[in-house]
Amino acid sequence: MSQDSPESLRRTAEEGARLAGRILADRFLGERTIEFKGGIDLVTDADKASEEALLAFIRERHPEHAILAEESGATQGTDSLRWLVDPLDGTTNYSHRVPHFCVSVAVEGPGGVLAGAVHDPMLDELFSAARGQGATLNGRPLRASTVSTLDRALLCTGFPYDVRERPEGPVGLFTRLILHAQGMRRTGSAAMDLAYVAAGRFDGFFEFGLKPWDIAAGSLLVEEAGGVIRHISGAPFDVLRGDVIASAPALAPALLAEAKRFVDGLREQPPRG
Repeated sequence: MSQDSPESLRRTAEEGARLAGRILADRFLGERTIEFKGGIDLVTDADKASEEALLAFIRERHPEHAILAEESGATQGTDSLRWLVDPLDGTTNYSHRVPHFCVSVAVEGPGGVLAGAVHDPMLDELFSAARGQGATLNGRPLRASTVSTLDRALLCTGFPYDVRERPEGPVGLFTRLILHAQGMRRTGSAAMDLAYVAAGRFDGFFEFGLKPWDIAAGSLLVEEAGGVIRHISGAPFDVLRGDVIASAPALAPALLAEAKRFVDGLREQPPRG
């Protein structure tokens, strides 16, 4: 098996996510240093330790690959493959000792995301996928839910760090959809939300302003579990465009239609100020 085959890359993502997850779990109840990167966006010493270990692991396995990581930014490679790494998705939860957070690791090539893993170290749940080979949770196959109507759908969302400056999109779509859905959750980890859509725990997810490392692994999980993921306007998904909507396949027409109506209306509004 080639070292750069989707299945081999998947194993690297899985092992790296578990390695970083152990660091987060070991430090969870201890003292931590918290720094604010701006506004309400923060980073802890656990983020940095997790990322340092994870990047060292990836570089040992694939020294020729590029890496884009949340805390340390981009490093160039000599190959066409690039790793997208979030060493702690759910930092605000973690900093408040709320045990809902994860490590997200993915690798992309010219054709899109090839493999990825999302690891919840507190529940010891490892979600992973390889392009064309399905998605699993701790080795068991995943399938998105069969829910087809919004009134039976449990949705989830999150809000970007600049929501106070630009609330129209995230708060507006939340308000619109909560009136139609069976329920709405806001968990604090986009990568986990996407993994839960892949697992059929949530029926749909939407969020504005996400980064590539937030959504790369989760997007592949959704696709390989039979779900649908798009730009929130309905355009094809692009890991570099962070306004995202994902859902169970039968729910997608209704959810995407509501989101498109909202986005179209938002474009027609006069600019603020």
